[in-house]
Amino acid sequence: MTTCKKPLKIIILGGGIAGLTTALALTKFAPKDAVPRILLFEIRPAPATIGGAVNLTPNALRMLDHLGDFDVIRQRDYGKDIDELEVFGLHGSKLAVSDFKGPKGKGIGNPPFKALRITRGDALKAVLEVIKLQKNIVLMCGKRTLSIKETADDVSITCDDGTYWAADILMGCDGIHSVTRLQHVDPARQETYTGVCNAFGFARTPKDFAVHFKCTALNFSQRGVILTSYHDSRMESVYVGALMRVPDIGSRDGWKQVGADAEKTRADILRRFGDAKIPCIRPLIEMTEDFFMWPVFTLSKDGKWSTNRCMLLGDAAHAMPPQGESTGIVFEDTVVFSRCLARWMEKGMPGGHPKEAFAAYERLRKPRIADAFDESRAVISSVSDAGWLGHTLKTWAVPWYLWFTRKSRARHFEEDVTRVGLGY
Repeated sequence: MTTCKKPLKIIILGGGIAGLTTALALTKFAPKDAVPRILLFEIRPAPATIGGAVNLTPNALRMLDHLGDFDVIRQRDYGKDIDELEVFGLHGSKLAVSDFKGPKGKGIGNPPFKALRITRGDALKAVLEVIKLQKNIVLMCGKRTLSIKETADDVSITCDDGTYWAADILMGCDGIHSVTRLQHVDPARQETYTGVCNAFGFARTPKDFAVHFKCTALNFSQRGVILTSYHDSRMESVYVGALMRVPDIGSRDGWKQVGADAEKTRADILRRFGDAKIPCIRPLIEMTEDFFMWPVFTLSKDGKWSTNRCMLLGDAAHAMPPQGESTGIVFEDTVVFSRCLARWMEKGMPGGHPKEAFAAYERLRKPRIADAFDESRAVISSVSDAGWLGHTLKTWAVPWYLWFTRKSRARHFEEDVTRVGLGY
């Protein structure tokens, strides 16, 4: 087998969690004598360490462990271990449980992991710490890409400060509103607002404050779903996230304006969930320090992910409503893609451009993404406003759905994509 001795030069657009973990995966899985030179471009003055709290499932934590991030998370005591996700109706009864403890109580898979509820900010800070140790990765902030040009020999970007950068490969990890997709890879594939918005914030709770859940809970009502979860090991703060139907504001500036009025958002959440029979729900909403609006956008199920030298990863390629594994899917994307690219390099880079690696990656990931997309549709239907009968049917369907899908979830949680055959 011939190994390429020339390191690739790779541009990554997007300094969020997808772009940063892609840079780490490309570094880790590259041939040892051909570690790529990576330029990471972030449009903001610094990577954004704000946002809500995400549930990292066992397969997601397994990928972070491979990339060296999980050790930092543990050292910094970021997040709260989750044994199980509890599901309640706001009338007070427990509907179902999704378990992460595994058969021996230590987690799922090999090595075993439970789940972790962690703020997006803490997750990003952990990845940034590992990025700083990689001499082949350069992160440049405050860089807005104006244009992308691809030739037979390279791909280049021009930034708003007049600078020009060229590379062998460009990775579009720049989210749902991806410049890489909209300007170059698939301009016709526009994002669409789902009609659902996540209004979230954090409530600092007193020591004697009683909650109805052990770690994390989904609470269903007739007018949406409200998530309540600890996100720190000391259990001093509860993440409150209300998924609910909100009319389209029509523009990103409009969403920012609406999101800036935290008290109006709080009043809306109280109208939807404030009459809950669960005693802690109303006080948690009232104690939440601020509420931020996060409109949920999606892309069509099928679409173009790549050209000869550009590849979309994460939300730029397949944004969908949150369905419990979204963040873990992104981590798996980065690892599978990096392994496919490393294999192409080991073969001597046939064809002169990485389309062979791109095609192998898409064969592996598109079926998985299609399944996840179908699962995400259930989220939208569960959030829809419903009358008494519709809500009753929904609370009956949720435990049945979790039972019916338990085996497929367990397979996903056990999976380690570093061991999956690449097929070429």
